[in-house]
Amino acid sequence: MNKKSIIYCSLVWSCILTGIGCSKFLDKNIQGVYTSDQFYNSSNNAVEAVNEAYVELTFTSGTANPLWVFGDVASDDAASGDPAASQDAATIDNFSFTTTNSHLSNEWGTFYEGITNCNLVLANVPSINMDTALRSRILAEARFLRAWYYFMLVNIYGAVPIVLTPLTPAEMQVTQSPVNQIYESVIEPDLFAALNELPASYSGVDVGRATSGAAAALLAKVYLYQQKWDSSLVYSNLVINSGQYSLMPLYTQNFDGLHKNNGESIFEVQMLGNQSPNVGNALNQWFAPQVVGGYFCDAPNPNFVAEFEETDSGISDPRLNYTVGIDSTLWNNGEIYLSSWSPQTGYLNRKNQQPLSVAPIIGQGSCDYVAIRYADVLLFNAEALNELGQITQAIIPLNQVRKRARESYLYDSALVGFGTVPTGLLPDVPAVSQGQLSIAIVHERRMELGFEFHRFFDLMRYAANPAIGANQVTSWINRDGVSGFSYPAFSVFPIPQSERDIDKALH
Repeated sequence: MNKKSIIYCSLVWSCILTGIGCSKFLDKNIQGVYTSDQFYNSSNNAVEAVNEAYVELTFTSGTANPLWVFGDVASDDAASGDPAASQDAATIDNFSFTTTNSHLSNEWGTFYEGITNCNLVLANVPSINMDTALRSRILAEARFLRAWYYFMLVNIYGAVPIVLTPLTPAEMQVTQSPVNQIYESVIEPDLFAALNELPASYSGVDVGRATSGAAAALLAKVYLYQQKWDSSLVYSNLVINSGQYSLMPLYTQNFDGLHKNNGESIFEVQMLGNQSPNVGNALNQWFAPQVVGGYFCDAPNPNFVAEFEETDSGISDPRLNYTVGIDSTLWNNGEIYLSSWSPQTGYLNRKNQQPLSVAPIIGQGSCDYVAIRYADVLLFNAEALNELGQITQAIIPLNQVRKRARESYLYDSALVGFGTVPTGLLPDVPAVSQGQLSIAIVHERRMELGFEFHRFFDLMRYAANPAIGANQVTSWINRDGVSGFSYPAFSVFPIPQSERDIDKALH
């Protein structure tokens, strides 16, 4: 990637991080293209370079970073939506895709572009004469981001090439490394380094950068995915005991665009609407109904809707209406939602969508993507404790999450019955058997984190849990019109054919 691209993209990301408009930067033409030795010569350039490494996290397009396809559509939670918007999402939905699927190549390219930008920082910033504390932080940010990209790659594709330095075209014939090697030689060392060097928090224009808490939370997740329960528990406890995070009073404050980088947010992808060029959240359009110019993609399946709990009197878990558009209920702009807006399932995904009064330009939403939040870590903690046989301790973080959900009635004046929690709504889970608690945690993760792009990856690791197993996971995915999934055949996605055509070392 040339330095002109780095300067341009880092300016855009600086706009996102600082919350200011980009138009002033675009009034001047960029002068020339810089080589590495010309560009990496100041602390400002070091910051610009690490800013560029964040760009590949963003959702300025519904297809450049199609994490929603892999996390939601491939799972039992969602259908693809408008086939005219993405026929390739439809083939992933029913597992009839080929290795030429555009989402396979786009996600691969996006994440390796992010890795390349991290590697450029790690290779060039150490030699810059600059403040040593800032340099250490920038290098730690790059290592956190590289670990993030590799973690996503191994969970989507399985074994992938390890690239830790900038490569020339002649060096780009690299074979895959086993998943356990990628965890042990790349992801975990990078996160340990980030944990030791990143600050616990930021102020001013730096809010939104990776923190030590984000590194600890990702370590907890990395170990959870490897079924290393003791280690996962250590790092989820580190986050919980830090005092840095707490659940927001109201669930929707994590997604409304008005409470960015709040006390529940641990790592959040920064987006900014109504800018030129667009650095807003395009998912605002991809998940919206056609009546406002949307593509009605990532549509909730009936089985997802049916899993939300109800009281004996028929009052639903409030997270249902916060997450899903349901016929004859109020929608984002005060209008009545119609099931015809979602031809595939009758339902639409409300997360990452905003009222037009807040985000008037469709496709330029101001919602951030909260990649890791405190509720997620509480459920990591509950799962690790349960797997270690500590059932009475495991129900404590699990019930914290349920308590926040039912207490929506104490904070959301739009709820009928506001001010009083309905009798029997989301009661605490008692100390049941380990197997029963496993199922309760699986359920809670689905309800709490629905449509945050985690479900398919959770299902693939549940297949190895004796309390759930591969047969159960296969039957869950093969419902609501899907029949093509089998485990382990589709536990990871194939390497794109376009990459095999370039890299002949891939097997």
